[in-house]
Amino acid sequence: MLKDCKSLSLWTNMCKFTTNAGLGPPLEEDIEGVFSNSKMYATNQFALDVIFNNRMKQYKCLTRNSSIAAAIFVPFYAGLDISRHLWGYNASVRDVLSLALVDWLVKTPEWKVMGGKDHFLVAGRITWDFRRLTDQDSKWGSKLFTLPAAKNMSMLVIESSAWNGNDFAIPYPTYFHPAKDSDVFVWQDRMRKLERPWLFSFAGAPRPGYPKLARDHIIEQCKNSNVCKLIECNSGQNSKCHSPSSIIQMFQSSVFCLQPQGDSFTRRSSFDSMMAGCIPVFFHPGSAYTQYTWHLPRNYSKYSVFIPADDVWKKNVSIEERLLQISPEQVKIMREEVISLIPRLIYADPRSRLETLKDAFDVAVEGVIDKVTKLRKDIIEGHEDRNFNEEIAWKYALLEEGQHEVGPHEWDSFF
Repeated sequence: MLKDCKSLSLWTNMCKFTTNAGLGPPLEEDIEGVFSNSKMYATNQFALDVIFNNRMKQYKCLTRNSSIAAAIFVPFYAGLDISRHLWGYNASVRDVLSLALVDWLVKTPEWKVMGGKDHFLVAGRITWDFRRLTDQDSKWGSKLFTLPAAKNMSMLVIESSAWNGNDFAIPYPTYFHPAKDSDVFVWQDRMRKLERPWLFSFAGAPRPGYPKLARDHIIEQCKNSNVCKLIECNSGQNSKCHSPSSIIQMFQSSVFCLQPQGDSFTRRSSFDSMMAGCIPVFFHPGSAYTQYTWHLPRNYSKYSVFIPADDVWKKNVSIEERLLQISPEQVKIMREEVISLIPRLIYADPRSRLETLKDAFDVAVEGVIDKVTKLRKDIIEGHEDRNFNEEIAWKYALLEEGQHEVGPHEWDSFF
């Protein structure tokens, strides 16, 4: 796939983004020292397959002896595979490698030990790209995640499903990929000291015809506010949305960053903004709270603000007034929480290794190992295995006591 990198995307030449172990080329444009000589790369949001695989090669507890392994990593570029065939290909073409992979896996002695329940795979796209339910060519994506054998595996994706038990969300890759611990500490310290003249900001395109997404209303409120910074995206190549330096500069100068859902519930921008020390404002629980439970605190009010999208598009709330209600003392506490989360939300340079910090890769691997360890214990003790129960309708709904109740009603209001 990497040798034939020009075929990885219909609209983007992915060849440059697969360089440097998946990080892409170093970022050179730096408006007013936004990056401050930090380890910044033009990383594509769908490059996680390559980054994670190369990080795994540096994992300090890696073993080729499966009999002593806590979990088994399957190095298959599922995200890159489907990205080649999402548009203009029939369903059978989209499924070729998925079927071949599963057919090979189930024949291996490692698979037979636990029926694949100790295996995990990383697919750097959203789960819906792999959950086609029929063989109709008109239906979206592949059926990798719906294959009976594949349901036994743990699938790590950048956006998971709330209704399936075998996929888990891990952060989108950002532009920052530190090579050593000090890179992170210097960056965090700088984010603490920045002046932030804008109360809130938003970077994104409108979604005309989809009022419940609230994007058009968010853009309108931002335009009408003297304390909001807006970068309105368009399809032109000169748009500031194509400039990482412009985007990060906006996040670094903002107290709050608005993160409404777009084409799907989650956004890479959420992680870019938190990397810049900006407190995220979410409008749907599926944008973060029901997703990144390994990487983000369950008590989401510690690091973010929640404003229901319903209240925005029904014009029941002023975003500016809502944010001004948060005291400066509370803002300082929330920002420090965001900055403290930075190490576990970024992916370190795969060609090096952090010494004392755990990055997003480390947290994800620990999450898988913990899950498989509990599963082994349940099997030994004869307990029912609920980890892989596909009937779990709300696997992520458990939040800290006293927090906003996140449940199916939030999703119903969206649909």
